[in-house]
Amino acid sequence: MTRYDAVVIGAGQAGPSVAFTYAGQGKRVAVVEMAQPGGTCLNHGCRPTKALRASAVVAHSARRAAEFGVHVGEVRVDYGQAIGRVHTLIDGMRASLQHSLDTTEGIDYVHGRATLVGDPEGREHRVLVTTDEGEQELTTSEVFLNVGTRAAIPQIEGLDTVPYLTEIELLALTELPEHLVIVGGGYIGLEFGQMFRRFGSEVTIIAGGGIAAREDPDVQQILADLFESEGITIVSGRPSSVRRDGSGVAVEVPEVGTVTGSHVLVATGRRSNTDLLGPDTGLAMDERGFVTTDERYGSSVPGVVALGDMNGRGAFTHTSYQDGDIYLHPPRTVAGRVTTYAMFTDPPLGRVGWTTQQARESGRNIQKGEIAMSSVSRARLESEETGVMRVLVDVDTEEIVGATILGLQADDVVQVVGVAMQAGVPYTTVRDALPIHPTVSEFFPTILAALEPLDDPDAEPEEAAATTPSPAG
Repeated sequence: MTRYDAVVIGAGQAGPSVAFTYAGQGKRVAVVEMAQPGGTCLNHGCRPTKALRASAVVAHSARRAAEFGVHVGEVRVDYGQAIGRVHTLIDGMRASLQHSLDTTEGIDYVHGRATLVGDPEGREHRVLVTTDEGEQELTTSEVFLNVGTRAAIPQIEGLDTVPYLTEIELLALTELPEHLVIVGGGYIGLEFGQMFRRFGSEVTIIAGGGIAAREDPDVQQILADLFESEGITIVSGRPSSVRRDGSGVAVEVPEVGTVTGSHVLVATGRRSNTDLLGPDTGLAMDERGFVTTDERYGSSVPGVVALGDMNGRGAFTHTSYQDGDIYLHPPRTVAGRVTTYAMFTDPPLGRVGWTTQQARESGRNIQKGEIAMSSVSRARLESEETGVMRVLVDVDTEEIVGATILGLQADDVVQVVGVAMQAGVPYTTVRDALPIHPTVSEFFPTILAALEPLDDPDAEPEEAAATTPSPAG
């Protein structure tokens, strides 16, 4: 039995920062990781997928090169080299984090499976760690949980009889799938679908609720049109069964029939890893298995703090990392946090706050300003005219309540709105600010100077966005 000032279970995005800070304060900390340090983001999430996306964007740009007067000849993708680049980058980043965990004075890094036995009084928690050498028992009065999430596997008849892929297995492939069938039309499915199509795979996306179902209908349609223009097949329906089909797979979709492919990727959401901590944690959880916490991430068990995806307060690297930062800097709390996020398709989608549907349902006096990307000077100059910029405002309070940016640099541009919302800046301040030309962000003053009531969702679509006045030049 070894006692520590704190035990961190999970070396994702929040856990290490807590461990390094505590060690810097002279405390003795154990960090327990069952897989690899860095969590989902570093190992099979944000970073490797964005590295792979970069190769897909280059391939797509090369095929379009003639539009810009550049002639490159036949474009050939070496997928083995592309994924090899990804692994080289990620291995280096992981090794750097591992080195820090191994060499920082005050931190003991333990690779193994942790079982938490929480003390309901919060005095002495036990963490049983199963390693290759046997079992260790760690005790502490303070436990930080950062165990994240994993792919949620739907109950589909026959799915367990085929070698289905999650993002982990997909990124382990060294050869390009001939035909990738993706079950799920959310962010993960769309990002991978576009990437692999650009690499040369045939791609079919099966999306029961439509692709990007949480977005406004017109945004969904823009994405659908974009994907179909790139040769991706989108099937609206829910799989009823899966079976082997020769060396590939066959997915039965009652609405359309049989969809066959060489590989099937399951991308139907995430589930909490809290269940991996054992049956005696004492933690209160919601109906989805996420740990319920107070505004400083305290759980129902005194002395046990839940950080990152597992607390249900945002399944993003940036929210997880900030969870740790908030905890380490009292009296900060998570209350009032405005979460800005992106889907890294090409072009990307940036989102913060309400959609127009949520705005209508609020009952508040909400107006919108928007412009088609085809009217944004920078987008036109770069021949990246797909998308829309939309900002929602409560005209009574002058509060910005949401934004959807689909198009060139949207993942960065949307953060202008996110910061304004977090700071409580009235929309008039953003409207009257001086932007740089030519940029995508320069159109926020234009958008906010031309607010109009929300449209009737049952009315015929308008063409007004394309004629919105643009800044000079």
